[in-house]
Amino acid sequence: MRFLLAVTIVFLSALSVAAQQHAVSVDSVVQSLNEVVITAQRSNQQNIYVPYSVSTISVNTISELNPRSAPEALTGMNGVFLQKTNHGGGSPFVRGLTGNQTLLLVDGVRMNNSTFRYGPNQYLNSIDVYTIQRVEGAKGTGSVQYGTDAIGGVVQVITREPKFSSEKAYTSGRLTSKYMTGDMEKTLRGELQYGTKKLAVLAGVSRKDFGDIFGGDTTGKQSPSGYDEWSYDIQAKFLLKEKMGLTIVNQLLQQRHVPVYHKVKLENYSLNEMQPQQRLFSYAKLTLQGNRKLFKETEFIISHQQGIEGRASQKNGSTVVRKEKDKINTLGFTADINAAFNTRWTANSGIEVYLDKVASSRDDIHTQTNKVTAKRGLYPDNSRYGSYSFYSLHHLQYGKWIADAGLRYNIFSVRITDTTLGYVKIHPSALVGNAALLYAINRNQTMYISSSSGFRAPNVDDMGTLGIVDFKYEVPSADLQPEKSSHTELGYKIQAKKWNASAAVYYMHLSNLITRMKAEGLFISGYQVYKKENTESAYIRGAEATVSGRLLNCLEISSAVSYTFGQNLSKKEPLRRIPPFNGKFTTTYRNKKWFAATELLFASKQTRLAQGDKDDNRIPTGGTPGWEVLNIYAGCKADFIQASIGVQNLFNKDYRTHGSGINGVGRSAWLSLTISL
Repeated sequence: MRFLLAVTIVFLSALSVAAQQHAVSVDSVVQSLNEVVITAQRSNQQNIYVPYSVSTISVNTISELNPRSAPEALTGMNGVFLQKTNHGGGSPFVRGLTGNQTLLLVDGVRMNNSTFRYGPNQYLNSIDVYTIQRVEGAKGTGSVQYGTDAIGGVVQVITREPKFSSEKAYTSGRLTSKYMTGDMEKTLRGELQYGTKKLAVLAGVSRKDFGDIFGGDTTGKQSPSGYDEWSYDIQAKFLLKEKMGLTIVNQLLQQRHVPVYHKVKLENYSLNEMQPQQRLFSYAKLTLQGNRKLFKETEFIISHQQGIEGRASQKNGSTVVRKEKDKINTLGFTADINAAFNTRWTANSGIEVYLDKVASSRDDIHTQTNKVTAKRGLYPDNSRYGSYSFYSLHHLQYGKWIADAGLRYNIFSVRITDTTLGYVKIHPSALVGNAALLYAINRNQTMYISSSSGFRAPNVDDMGTLGIVDFKYEVPSADLQPEKSSHTELGYKIQAKKWNASAAVYYMHLSNLITRMKAEGLFISGYQVYKKENTESAYIRGAEATVSGRLLNCLEISSAVSYTFGQNLSKKEPLRRIPPFNGKFTTTYRNKKWFAATELLFASKQTRLAQGDKDDNRIPTGGTPGWEVLNIYAGCKADFIQASIGVQNLFNKDYRTHGSGINGVGRSAWLSLTISL
C-alpha cells in the first residue's frame, strides 16, 4: 500500500509541475506534437480537443517492446486492463467491462459478431501484432459512433498502410525473427512493399510457435498452454483519381491446438483446446474528397469476415471426444459522409448494416469404436442476425468552447430456429445519444464534461447458447431486451512541448443487464444449469490519469494509473470481474541509433468479489493478490539491421492478472532481429 501511495504522490507532483508551465492563447499556432485520434468522433481530431478519454499505443512502442500478441500490446494501456483466460486469449477490460460489452474495431469495421459472449474472450488475439500501426481506446463512449456493444467503450486497431511513391517505383522488404527463452516463442515474419505514384501494396506472412509458458518463482512450466499460429495479410491502395482512393485489405490468421489451461488443470479434462481459432477478414474502402460543404469527404466500406472457432474436449476417464465448430460469416456495409457547414460546424453522418449467418455443429466421437454421433452445436444452426442503423455526429466550435453531440438509431433482426426454443424472431431497437462540452483554457489545456448513453442488443449467444460455458451449463433464452447504460465523465488534458497529461473521473449506470440466472437444483453433466434474463442493474465509477514528459533531449518518462469500483445494485454485492487499481511507469532513453527502457507494471490486490467471482476457479480463494513486475528493453539500429532485446519479470514474480486462467510469464528474455532490404 505504501508503494502505491508513493507512486500516486510522484504522479500528482509531476502533473502539477506540468500544469504550471503554460499560459498562452488558444488561438495561437500549436507548436507541440499534438496527437491525432479518430475513434472517439469517427473523424481526425487532436486528442487535446476531444471531449472523451482516449488512450493510444503507437507502432513505435510496439516495435520497441515487441509484444508477443495483439492483446499483449495493450498491456499497461491507461484505462484498459488485460485479462487472459489462456495463453491464446487476451480480453481488454474498458471501464470495468469486457467481452460483448466492449466493442472491437479494425480500421473502422466491427469485429464483434452475434456470438461474442459475455465475459472474457480471445478474439483480439486473431489480429497479427505485426499488422498494427496504432491502437486507440475510447473509454465510456462509442454506442452513438459505432452501435451495439460499446457500453464500456471501443478498442480500435488501425493497421499499417503501404506508401505511395512521389518519384519512381520502389520495392522494399523486411525480415523479422524473434526467439524467447524456454522456447516460449519462435517467430518469423516476412514483408514486401511496392509503391508507385498511384499504387501501393504491403504484404506479409507470419509463422509463430508459442511454447508452454513458464511462470515466475515456483510456478514453473504451465502445460499445456503453447500453440502454433500462422497468418498472411495484404493491403493495396489505389489512387484512382486526384480525390478518389480505393483500399483493399485481406487478412487470414489461424491458431491451432490452443489449450485452455485451467480447464485441464482444474476441471478434470484430459483435453480442452480451441482447434482451430481462425479469422478471415476482407474489406474494400472507397474514399471521395469533395469541394461541397455537405460532401467534404465520403467513405464507403464493404466488408466480409469469417470467424471459425473449433473446440475439442475430453474428460479424464471418458471414451468420448467432443468436437464442436462454430462458423460465423458477417457481411458489412458502411457509408459515412463528412460535412463542413462552416468553419465552426462540422458533422459526419451515415448508415451501417451488418448481417450474420451462424453455423454451429457438434460431433461426439467414441474413441474405442470411432463411432461419430452428430448433436446440436453450441448455437442454433443457421441462425441469422441483422443490425441496421443510422447515426449523425456534430461538432461545433465557438471561441474557446467546443460542443459535441450525436444520435444513433439501431434496429435488429434476430432469427433462430431451434429444437429447444422453436422458431424465434425478435426485432429489438435502441435510440442513443451523447453530448459533450469542452473548454480550452489555453492552447495547451482543456477541460470537458461528457455524457453518453449506450446499449447492447441481445445476440445469438445470449438467446441460443446450449452447453458448458465459463464453468456453467447454459440453456437458451428467447425473451431478452437490450442492455442499457448512461455514462458521465469529467476530464482535464494538457499537451505541451515537453509534457502531456490527462485525468478523468467517471460514473456509469447499467440497467436491464442480461445475466445468467441459476436454475436451482438442476444439473447437467455435473454442471449447474443457468439461463439468461434481463434482471440486474449496477454502477461503475472510477478515475484514471496519465502523465508523460521529456526531462532531457533523449530521456522520457511516463506513468499511468487507473481505479475502478463496481457495484451490483440488484444483488447488493460487488460487480463481477472488476479490475484492481493498476498502472504502469516507464523511463526511456532514445537517440538516433539505440534506445533503452524500463517498464514497471503493477496491480493491487482485488478482494471485492461477487459470488460469481468466488465460484470462479480462476480466482484464488479470498481474491487475486497484488503484484509488481519490472521489464527491461533495449535496441539498436545499424544501416539495414535492427536488434532488440527484452528481459521480462526481472525479479521472477509469481503473479496472475485478476480473472485470468494462467499465470504471467516469469523471468525470461527475448531477442529480435529485423533485416530491411
